[in-house]
Amino acid sequence: MIKHKDQRVGVFVDVQNLYYSAKNLYKSKVNFAEVLKTAVSGRQLIRAIAYVIKAQNLDEQKFFEALDKQGFEVKMKDLQVFYGGHKKGDWDVGVAIDVIRMSSKFDVVVLATGDGDFIPLLEYLQNHGQYVEVIAFGESASSILKERADDFIDLSQNKRKYLFNSLRRTSRR
Repeated sequence: MIKHKDQRVGVFVDVQNLYYSAKNLYKSKVNFAEVLKTAVSGRQLIRAIAYVIKAQNLDEQKFFEALDKQGFEVKMKDLQVFYGGHKKGDWDVGVAIDVIRMSSKFDVVVLATGDGDFIPLLEYLQNHGQYVEVIAFGESASSILKERADDFIDLSQNKRKYLFNSLRRTSRR
């Protein structure tokens, strides 16, 4: 599908997935403003939602506010801590429900995640005539998710654009 300015776009960002991919692969932080800009690509943005997990650390509120200023609606969920210290925090079901609920409003759904758990969502959308783009770091993205997407945008192909090297600077001390 050729991108054109009249296409209505919904962008759904799995913040944890992109954040930890950038941290583990490159010891960097994601430039979410650039991710959004690329996801929209000059088309008509209808909705951009960033799904975050609250871990009660000091910097996260500034980060959530920055996402909001960049044009994202920020949805938060508390980190679950289980007996024995096991922690879990993900939005997979919430993202899927939101995307399905809103999909009729979009010509294109952009999933910003490399998580293979979203393959059934991608397939559901495509089976209902939806065009689905995935944007993620290629090295950490599910190969099946990349193959099945109508378009895959690899953030690793332009690291300078999509990453801040702030973690690298602090680790040199």
